[in-house]
Amino acid sequence: MASQGAGGEKKSTGAGGARGSDDAVTAAEAAGRAGGESVRVDSWIWSVRLVKTRSMGATACRGGHVRVNGERVKPAYAVRVGDEVRVRHDGRERVVVVKRVIRKRVGAPVAAECYVDNSPPPPPREAVAPAGIRDRGAGRPTKRDRRELERLRGLASGSSGFAGPSGSPGSSRSSRPAGREGGPAGS
Repeated sequence: MASQGAGGEKKSTGAGGARGSDDAVTAAEAAGRAGGESVRVDSWIWSVRLVKTRSMGATACRGGHVRVNGERVKPAYAVRVGDEVRVRHDGRERVVVVKRVIRKRVGAPVAAECYVDNSPPPPPREAVAPAGIRDRGAGRPTKRDRRELERLRGLASGSSGFAGPSGSPGSSRSSRPAGREGGPAGS
């Protein structure tokens, strides 16, 4: 079933209203062309799915995490075809060259056609994994487990914890006054 849209173009709706890849590309090109072939950098990095939200893109620009052709830019900077955009996000730097300027967010396959990705490969997952991950359902770590985790992470052991007069943890317990906790003072 085809219907005539505003502007004389034909819109096709298939079974269930699903769009094909060609329809998505056509829609992105039709909606994506801005007057003068430029668009705001925060909007563009959101449109091509380099950041999750446009406000995250604007925040990254304000924080100095977005560079266009080597210069730090504000969120309203106009990006054009051929510009090199560098985005530092989630501990990784993405380096892309603008192939197509779009204003609206599109699907991932269409977004990938809007830039050339020159980013360095991400670090391997085992290099990123934190040391000392506990099994699910293992409960709270004991003091011994905590000390082993600190040793694995390279933190100074012995700097945390309580030390009594003799230097061993828990030795200050006998110097506490007997009170409501343990019953009579003699026990």
